[in-house]
Amino acid sequence: MSQIIIHVDMDAFYASVEMRDNPALRGKPLIIGSLPHERGVVATCSYEARKFGIHSAMNIKDAYRLCPNGIYMHPNFEKYRAVSDQLHDIWNEYATAAETIALDEAYLDVSEKAKNWETACGFARTIKKRTREEVGLSCSVGIAYSKTAAKIASEEKKPDGYFEIPTEDAFVSLIIDREVKVLYTVGAKTAEKLRHAGIRTVRDIQQRQDLVIQLLGKRGQWIVEQAYGRDDRKVTPYRPQDAKSISRELTFQENVEDFDFLRDVLVLLSLSVERRATRAGLYGEGVSLKITYADMKTITRSRQVMPTRSADVILTESMHLLEQIKQQPVRLIGTGLYNLTGEPYHQLHMDELLTGEEGEKLSEIDVALARLGRRYSLNFADNLDKIFTGETLYRTIEYMRRHR
Repeated sequence: MSQIIIHVDMDAFYASVEMRDNPALRGKPLIIGSLPHERGVVATCSYEARKFGIHSAMNIKDAYRLCPNGIYMHPNFEKYRAVSDQLHDIWNEYATAAETIALDEAYLDVSEKAKNWETACGFARTIKKRTREEVGLSCSVGIAYSKTAAKIASEEKKPDGYFEIPTEDAFVSLIIDREVKVLYTVGAKTAEKLRHAGIRTVRDIQQRQDLVIQLLGKRGQWIVEQAYGRDDRKVTPYRPQDAKSISRELTFQENVEDFDFLRDVLVLLSLSVERRATRAGLYGEGVSLKITYADMKTITRSRQVMPTRSADVILTESMHLLEQIKQQPVRLIGTGLYNLTGEPYHQLHMDELLTGEEGEKLSEIDVALARLGRRYSLNFADNLDKIFTGETLYRTIEYMRRHR
């Protein structure tokens, strides 16, 4: 066996963390995301809430109609990241390579450390045991010969599941008569396209593989390979520089028509993007602006820049982009960096050429923050770090909107 891969997936992660920390929430329909009176979606929910038909990415208003007596909470991402670090520290002990998919999910290549299937299965069971004992949470674990099979294995007995798929034959036997959506690369739209062509199950994919490739091209070829259990992809550790962009966006609870207020919001969003880029050690070669209007039409604009993560640059370029768009009620605004690189670019300013050091004048972002502090009676000087934790940025901007 050339590869042995474990896929670990936490069970309703955000909701489980909240129930762990507050036992009074256990056994109740808990929905993490926006609150019912707000705009937004469900981030995740407890299994009790799922019985009502609620699922992640569902509009929060739809979730409330299905479960008006549920408990609705904002997510606490700082807490979830801290728990995630604990989890990955445990999981990574057993792997020579770990591919983090999300805060609560990872592929682990245990081939070299385990040497054989039996030892690898022991690793998988130990990961489940330690996750519960040391972090107080349950996870579902799948172990298999490939990434595709390992992911399907972890889904097989959720929640708190464990399942093994040792070979291609075992994989095909398991899924052959299931709907095509069992293959994780087949989403709802692709499944509908295949269904219209009379392809409903994995067996149909195998029997009509030429048609699948004709309909879907290279993606169809990959789906056919999966249907036969063939997948030799390696576990690839995530690198921050592999991300396509770093951005921050915000949906307002009421549409905003005042573009001066949008400029104020861009000050805080630009600082947030700078902090994320700094944490990742990355720079962007372009700045983007995203706007969703009240009619749900979304537009994006972008400008190329020398590699930067400076909030000054992000703000300046975002302002320029904002000036170029049609002024009508806005539902969402976001800004970000794209074409990411690990190499900075620094050009000396005139005052540096004359004095040999950077000038002492306030940056544009500092001036903008001072202006916002006066306008909204907020103390950014002492509280800026707190603003970018959890949901505080969202609440700060909503306060600004109501008091503008």
